[in-house]
Formats: sequence, C-alpha cells, structure tokens
Amino acid sequence: MKLPEPSGRNPIGQITLHLRDVTRPDPWLPDDRRELMVSIWYPALVETGRQAPYLTLAESERIARGLSADIAGDALTTVGTHARVNAPPLGSRAPLVVLSPGREQPRGTLRTLGEDLASQGYVVAAIGHNHEAVATTFPDGHTTGYLARDDVKIARGRAADVSFVLDRLIGKTPVWGRGKLIDPRRIAMVGHSIGGGSVVPAMQADPRISAGVTLDGSFPVPAGLNRPLLLLGTPRHAPGGQSDPSWDRVWPALTGWKRWLTVERAGPSMFSDLPVLADQLGLPPDQKLPAARGLRITRDYVTAFLDLHLRGRQQPLLGRPSPRFPEVKFWRP
Repeated sequence: MKLPEPSGRNPIGQITLHLRDVTRPDPWLPDDRRELMVSIWYPALVETGRQAPYLTLAESERIARGLSADIAGDALTTVGTHARVNAPPLGSRAPLVVLSPGREQPRGTLRTLGEDLASQGYVVAAIGHNHEAVATTFPDGHTTGYLARDDVKIARGRAADVSFVLDRLIGKTPVWGRGKLIDPRRIAMVGHSIGGGSVVPAMQADPRISAGVTLDGSFPVPAGLNRPLLLLGTPRHAPGGQSDPSWDRVWPALTGWKRWLTVERAGPSMFSDLPVLADQLGLPPDQKLPAARGLRITRDYVTAFLDLHLRGRQQPLLGRPSPRFPEVKFWRP
C-alpha cells in the first residue's frame, strides 16, 4: 500500500517531537503532566534519509482492528509514505499549519494532507493529543489508549495543546533546531471531526492562529470569531441539518471571511487517509464518493484556503461553485 503522491514540487522531510507540558495536568489523568507527540512535515532541500513510517505497530494493530477483523495487525506499518526522516529543510521561511486529527484517530491518519502541504512549501505540525486516539506510541515504546469522553473538555484541552505546541515551535528557544524557518505571522489550524470542533476554541484562545479550517467537525462550545474560517463537511452539515445543528448556530457569530461547503456522497472519514487505505485493502467503502476523489477535494480546497489567507494568493475556487468539483456545494444561509 502507498499513500497518494503529493501534488507539490518539494521533497518532504519529517521529524517527530515528544513534548511535555510540566505546567499542565493531563485532562484525562490529572496526576500526570500533559504529554504530546508531534509529527513535523516540512519542505526539504533534497530527498534523502530513510522513509518515514506510517504508524507504529501498536497504532497499526488498533486501527486495523477497527477497519476489519480480517486485516493483519501490522498492515499499516508498511504503508508507503513520501517523507524522509531528518531530510535537510529548505532555508526559506514558511507558513505553519497545525493539524488536529479526528476522534480516536492517531495523528498519522492525516498524513496525506500534511505531506501534500509540505510538498507545497508549508511546515505542518500534526499533534497527537494523548488519550484522545485509540493508540499513541511514545519514544520509550509505551502506547496509551483512548480515555476522552467529553467533547467540550476535548475541544478546550486541544486549544491548550495547540498553544503549547506553538510556544515550543516559535518561542524564544524553539524545540526544533530549524524552528526559525517558521514564519510566526502566518499560522493556520486545520482539524478533522473533533479536531475540527477544536479549531475555533484554539483560535479564540490564541491570536497567533490567523485562519482555520474545520473538516466535518461539530462545535461543542460557543464559536464567535472574526478571523477567516472554512467549514468543509459531509451532507449532514448542510443548512438545517438535524443530525448536527451546530453549524447553523455558529454561522451568524462568524464575522470574518467565511465559507460553508459540503461534499455530496462523502462520509465522515473522507478527510483522512482511511478511505484510501481501506480501498487498497479491498474493504467495502463507507461512503459513495470514491476515496481518491474525496482526498483530491480535501487537498485542493484546504490548500486554496491556506494559499489565500497565509500567502495572499487569490483563489477563484473559493469564490463560487466549480465545474471541476460538482460534488462541492456552496451554502450562503
């Protein structure tokens, strides 16, 4: 199995960080300090070094178990990726995109989007929020499981996680030796599912985040905001939807640039790697939209939004419905 090819021209490097916030208790185990795993994907100078692994064995086993009892536990450890560990980075300053994964999902399941953005010149930080995925493996080999239950608590905790990661990446003493390559004036957050529901709380709490994207995420907390926000979701998030009315509630309180888009025939996992991997494993799809098409829509619309708001490049794709993507519906309630 292999992830789709990135669309940009840059080779991709990767480093992995283990961060510990000694000032904050873990929201799910209050006797412990908050610990995070973070994958950094970045534009590299040359394609050198070993290929970055997709998931650890423990992460693969638990994700495979959720996909099908017939899938070998180590199946997702051998997925071909496009990032090279510790490849030398390009020397120019780059915008930063923070990724927050979906409910129970390891940060690696947003790798296709993250690698694609890195190939186009973005630095990408995918956060593994401890105890909020079915598996998070730490450098000493131990793996934690899923403990989170309260969506409001998750969203507010993730907002604190994002601010902590930004402090460590762009503070006075960056934890990554190449942290000075990040432009602190150009930062966005993209979240999937509950990660998407955490985008507005993170932006409310941290003015360094200048733009945000929620991928099929609900809003568990009040969500007033005057900065750019893209809502991109499945048909259940069309205006007047009964399964999740939170977009209808939040929309009037968004006073900055905003778009409300839904994708016909899409399922909630469309925005992650899982449909593409399930397709390659021969598993029945959980959505009517072809997996590769779903990822293409995700990458193109997210990139257009980031290019507009972090790079100042005009994007007709975001101005009106496109004949290239008839599945994407624009709503202006």
